[in-house]
Amino acid sequence: MRAAQITKYSKKFKVEVNDIPVPEISENEVLVKVKAAAVNHLELLIGTGSVKLIQDYEFPLVLGNELTGVIEKVGKNVRGFEVGDAIYSRLPLQKIGAFAEYAAIHADAIGHLPANLDFVTGAAAPLTGLTAYQGLHEELAAKAGESVFIPGGSGSFGQMAIPIAKSMGLKVIVSGSPQARERTMAAGADQYMDYTKENYWEQLRDVDYVMDTLGPSEFDHELSIIKAGGRLLSLRTGPNKRFAEHMGLPGWKQKLFTIAGAKYDHKAKKKKIQYHFIFVRSDGDQLKKITKIIEDNGIVPAVDPTEFRIDDINEALKLVATGHPKGKVIIRF
Repeated sequence: MRAAQITKYSKKFKVEVNDIPVPEISENEVLVKVKAAAVNHLELLIGTGSVKLIQDYEFPLVLGNELTGVIEKVGKNVRGFEVGDAIYSRLPLQKIGAFAEYAAIHADAIGHLPANLDFVTGAAAPLTGLTAYQGLHEELAAKAGESVFIPGGSGSFGQMAIPIAKSMGLKVIVSGSPQARERTMAAGADQYMDYTKENYWEQLRDVDYVMDTLGPSEFDHELSIIKAGGRLLSLRTGPNKRFAEHMGLPGWKQKLFTIAGAKYDHKAKKKKIQYHFIFVRSDGDQLKKITKIIEDNGIVPAVDPTEFRIDDINEALKLVATGHPKGKVIIRF
């Protein structure tokens, strides 16, 4: 089969498309014929070695974290899935490899493809869906009647996070571009702030939670709008002591992340706010719940119109890194 691989971490990593054997499956895995795979910033972080302290890989490594496909073989311990089923998955962190014609995936990491999505749009859903679900339910432990602000939430993350937050009974405030206002309000947002005209930190006060998609440059502004006892969850700013303990990382890594995140933890603590960082994991049971939310709300993730094949993988990664994709970038098989 053809697969997109890297042979080492590098700031300027280059992906090669090679012919490698179709993987064997264990008794708890399924073999999936891949139909589409999404290209994320996570691939850039992995390729450059930026997350090797969180998850280190052996080489050669097949890249790719989320996919859709059809089950071709089922391990003998697998229940609830059959040959021919259409599935989607955020692959287990320890065993990625979506940029290939076939993938062996643990059955705990897959969900049936939502009925309203095709293979291309479905490939754009699991990573953001699970990030939003785990962020809201686990990290923030948000409760009905509380408020959440998502700065930069008019993109693919917000498309999934807004309906999940609304299904929990939260008030959802989003900032983003003027072009995305209508789409974001239609997704269920209660309030929309056009970042070209309004500074959210001048308008908002006493928000319960912030889900940060923008990174360190917004940290102080985000803290300023959260009430005492609230929480700030970042997808971008960086890991801290709480994250390292939660991941069960070895002692030396916990020390490193404690030092790396100390500045953010200290600033948050001064305002009686908890700072959390998330690195999303695979979870088939949560995908079932996300499938229901996608189907009930008719969510169709935005996909960039550029049609990439596996031979175009470096161009697809470049678009994610430097371009302005109009939705998730997808490799079609």
